[in-house]
Amino acid sequence: MIRLTNIQLPLDHNDAALENAIVSMLDINAEQLVRFDIFRRGYDARKKTRILLIYTLDVEVQDESGLLEKCADNQNIKATPDLNYHPVAKAPDALTERPIIIGFGPCGLLAGLVLAQMGYKPLILERGKEVRERTKDTFGFWRKRELNTESNVQFGEGGAGTFSDGKLYSQVKDPKQYSRKVLEEFVAAGAPDEILYVSKPHIGTFRLVSMVEQMRATIIELGGEIRFSARVDDLHIENGQVTGVTLNKSERDNGEHIASRHIALAVGHSARDTFEMLLNKGVYIEAKPFSIGFRIEHEQSVIDQARFGPNAGNPILGAADYKLVHHCKNGRSVYSFCMCPGGTVVAATSEENRVVTNGMSQYSRNERNANSAVVVGIDPSDYPGGPLAGIELQRQLESHAYIMGGSNYDAPAQTVGAFLRGEKPEQLGTVQPSFKPGIKLTDLSDALPDFCIEAIREAIPEFNKKIKGFSFDGALLTGVETRTSAPISIKRDNDTLQSINTQGLFPAGEGAGYAGGIMSAAIDGIKIAEAMALSMNTKQSE
Repeated sequence: MIRLTNIQLPLDHNDAALENAIVSMLDINAEQLVRFDIFRRGYDARKKTRILLIYTLDVEVQDESGLLEKCADNQNIKATPDLNYHPVAKAPDALTERPIIIGFGPCGLLAGLVLAQMGYKPLILERGKEVRERTKDTFGFWRKRELNTESNVQFGEGGAGTFSDGKLYSQVKDPKQYSRKVLEEFVAAGAPDEILYVSKPHIGTFRLVSMVEQMRATIIELGGEIRFSARVDDLHIENGQVTGVTLNKSERDNGEHIASRHIALAVGHSARDTFEMLLNKGVYIEAKPFSIGFRIEHEQSVIDQARFGPNAGNPILGAADYKLVHHCKNGRSVYSFCMCPGGTVVAATSEENRVVTNGMSQYSRNERNANSAVVVGIDPSDYPGGPLAGIELQRQLESHAYIMGGSNYDAPAQTVGAFLRGEKPEQLGTVQPSFKPGIKLTDLSDALPDFCIEAIREAIPEFNKKIKGFSFDGALLTGVETRTSAPISIKRDNDTLQSINTQGLFPAGEGAGYAGGIMSAAIDGIKIAEAMALSMNTKQSE
């Protein structure tokens, strides 16, 4: 097939417009066009009164080779690349060991699925519960303030991405088209077909739940095994080679030992006890930059109007999003993160007596408010003290937010107007908070380091120049946002993807510092599965 890119059509174009655009671009007769598929559809909303849809199409025509030769100088007309996934290995007939995957979020899910498809029958260990039980626990915390530290927004089947906007796009380089493999697996598990072609695909929490269950069933059908409530408390290492794990140790029980020389570490960014254990075992870890800030809420209609003008509400465009960044006078960068159109701000702690915010949307994105994190980039020079110093800073901020909110898991909050003027908040504005269990109005200037408060106060009015209404007095800030990414990096070899000092250990995904979001984590899971398979075949042949 032939791929056509950068086809621009009006937002309200008719059904015949695409076919006409193909015929015109290729300079062919309509009879020569056999069929076409939409590979990608995005939009250009820079001119609100003239929003354009931008298409990438895969086209089947008569005499494709001749047309490609004729159009060789046109960068928008090329052969369609091979989008099929090609496994790098196949499991030997007699496996001598099973690979272990620790964590069953997007990274562990795709690593387990691909290993199972190649015949390696992985054993997946997840400290939390299966997704429906986990959902009950999570909603129970939001409604009743009863936190289960092993089953919550961070821990359990599906990972932190389950309670998010379900965004399925990423800026990572993807020359091998792993993202297509991810999307196709999601569609096979019940995701809507449109995620294969819209430019910013998303799913939403409720759809993710059933998809994760279906993918789990597929792994099991292929010989894999998933164990829940299976927290890894120890890693066994002999002469620099990982040899196994121990599960669920306690004061009265030494736990269960499972042997393996190939272990993927896909634990997510909040497995703080696991990071401490790894450091104590000698696995090389270093501190890395991350970001901290607040969640900001506006009425979604305000964002729609600012982005789409008279086209706000168009069903093709859906609920508007945004992506903002500002470089401050104090040298800091402030940016929007994890924007959730038509969503809610959610309680995302995994530790007692701490408050953490995150954002979530359903597939419909039809809640009243839009929200995103407004965060400030920080680096290890801001929190000296060793590889885990960033975790200690997170804990300090989260514990202080718990106290500021009233020590009952309510979150501290402040209207944007009061925050910018440094005033004590007395009442809410027009934006009603979506955070559950609840909020407490207070002065947020004490919630983050002074340089962060200074930077955010400078950035919000600047963001208002791009999104009219962003600095509206009645918008709402809720704190604190600290789990933007892992504050550590578990370094791995660029070729083997194994820990640089622990053979057989494959650091993966967000928790190891190699992803940021569902798609990039899933892509990394595929890479890890391939690396493990190649290593296992090599070991078995030795």
